[in-house]
Amino acid sequence: MNPEHVLVPYQCADLPSGPWLVFAPHADDETFGMGGALRLAADQGISTHVIVLTDGALGGEATNAAETAALVKARQQELAAACALLGVAHAETWDQPDRGLTLTAGLIERMATVIADTAAATVFFPGALELHPDHRMTAQLVWQAAQQLQRRAWRGPLPQFWSYEISVQSPVNCLLDITPVLPVKKQAMAVYASQNAQNNYPELIMALNKARTFSLPATVSHAEAFYRFTDAELSGTLQAAVATTVQQYFAVPETKR
Repeated sequence: MNPEHVLVPYQCADLPSGPWLVFAPHADDETFGMGGALRLAADQGISTHVIVLTDGALGGEATNAAETAALVKARQQELAAACALLGVAHAETWDQPDRGLTLTAGLIERMATVIADTAAATVFFPGALELHPDHRMTAQLVWQAAQQLQRRAWRGPLPQFWSYEISVQSPVNCLLDITPVLPVKKQAMAVYASQNAQNNYPELIMALNKARTFSLPATVSHAEAFYRFTDAELSGTLQAAVATTVQQYFAVPETKR
C-alpha cells in the first residue's frame, strides 16, 4: 500500500498567489474552514474576497418570517465582524436559499464572471466530501464555473483552484500552518454566536485543525488543510478528480526492478 507521505503532506505549504476569492456556502464556513489562512494572507498583503452563497435562514430556530429576517440579518452582521478580524478586503452575500443551492446555469455564470472580474489568482471552495449538501453543491458550482473559464481563452490564465475543509477530513495535498494566527481565528469563530448556540463548533474546528498536524513538526500546533487541483483535473469531472485522490488510499506503488 502507499505510505503515509503519498496521502498527506509532511511539510507546510506556502500561501498561494493573490488575490484570493473564497466561495462559502454559509456565513461562518469561511472562518471555520480557512479563517487562519485568510488572516495569514492579509498579514502578507494578499487581498482576499469572500462570497457567501446562501442567506443562512435555516441556521437557527426561527419559527416565523420576522424571526427568520432577524436571523438572516444577524448572520450578515456576524460575517462582517468576522471578516474584519480576518482582514478580508470585501465580503458579500448572494442570498441563495439555505439548503436550496442547485446547479443552475445562471449561478454558474455569475460565479465565472466574479472570478474573472476580481482577477482572482486563487479560488477556494468547500471539499466535495463535506457532509452538508450546500457545501457539496458549492463545490460542484465552482467546478462548473472553472470549466466555463477554461473555455474562455481570452480571459487570461486560469486561477488556481483549492478546496478547503470545513467539517470533515478529506483527501488533501496542502497544509497551512495557522499557529501564528490561531488567537485571531478563535476570536473570529466566537463572533458567530447565532451558530455556536446550535453546537460547539469552535471546539470541533480546533480538533480538526489539531488533527491535521499529525504529519507535521511539533512546532505546528494547528493547521488547515486544502487540496490544490491541477488544470488537468479541472478538465474532467469533480467526481473523477475526487475518485482519483481516494484511489491513492488503495493503490500499491510499483516495485522498482
